[in-house]
Amino acid sequence: MGERPKLASVTIEDVARSAGVSRQTVSRVINRSPNVKPVVRARIEAAIEQLRYVPNLSARRMGGGRSYLILAISDRGRTLENWQAGRGNDWVDQMLFGGMTACEAHGYHMLFNLVETDAGVACRKVAESLSALRPDGVILTPSHSKDAQLVELLAERRIACATINSRKHEGCVSVTMDEAGAAREATRHLLALGHRRIAFLAGSSAYGNSALRLDGFEAAMADDGASAGGMVVRGDFHFERAAEAVSDLLRAGDRPTAIIAENDEMSFAVLHVANRLGLAIPADLSLISFEDTPGVRFSVPPLTAIRQPIAAMIGQACEKLIAIRGGAEARDEYVLPYELVVRSTTAPPRA
Repeated sequence: MGERPKLASVTIEDVARSAGVSRQTVSRVINRSPNVKPVVRARIEAAIEQLRYVPNLSARRMGGGRSYLILAISDRGRTLENWQAGRGNDWVDQMLFGGMTACEAHGYHMLFNLVETDAGVACRKVAESLSALRPDGVILTPSHSKDAQLVELLAERRIACATINSRKHEGCVSVTMDEAGAAREATRHLLALGHRRIAFLAGSSAYGNSALRLDGFEAAMADDGASAGGMVVRGDFHFERAAEAVSDLLRAGDRPTAIIAENDEMSFAVLHVANRLGLAIPADLSLISFEDTPGVRFSVPPLTAIRQPIAAMIGQACEKLIAIRGGAEARDEYVLPYELVVRSTTAPPRA
């Protein structure tokens, strides 16, 4: 290979000369296009590494008709509230991990945009982003994923769309897990341990997956003949609101012996309230969480949880949107597996 040019001045032509190929062949390798012999591809990749060449995104966009951008839309209010309160947001962390790594493998970038959930405002903000960024695909996360107006806007702009944990929209890729099945399995785990007074700490009706989980809980209780012992309270996926609801629940004379909470933040609220009331977990109260973000492994005691494949779902959505942009066919619906991870917060109820 030839002499290495100065880093700031390295161009695609330098890579082509170093590898002994045409500029177009280098472009095909950079853009992950087919029809490049493996030995030639390896030579070009070696030249790119040696020269430390960084492809110019603007040039790629003009040359290939793509933006090489996937845009993920998330709930502005809830995300900012958690960040501003210092609670962080493990769901967003996992989303970024799954999406960014999947995009990186294809020479893409994932952008993350916080948008209000009000339908009119959401459409205006997303339309502005589409005009400015021209993404190759858009991912709608809850609760935007159930917004038919957003789906229609993307269809009008002919931009590929993927929804996460939502009912299927025509023309969109849907990536979900079996929400109702996961709730059924969590409930059956508690029923098998001997619990009959089980509370479901629900999230928000604005999120379609919340309704599916509640359906699964109620179905499992009915199948076992334990519906009379089922209780439903709402915590809105929020620590303080969940703590208030659970405090009232656990002070009642017929308090539950087990709780299923719809996210980890509400599960932590249950742990705090139980400790304040002198209830031991799991001796006095069993607890199962949804999500299984990394923090639950460090709770005391570690939480039994439904592991929601957040990173895998976002990664799958990115993979399919990139494939569609490249002309490939993609199925309409992808259902990823969940897992019930049994740790230290579930046990038989006291006799």
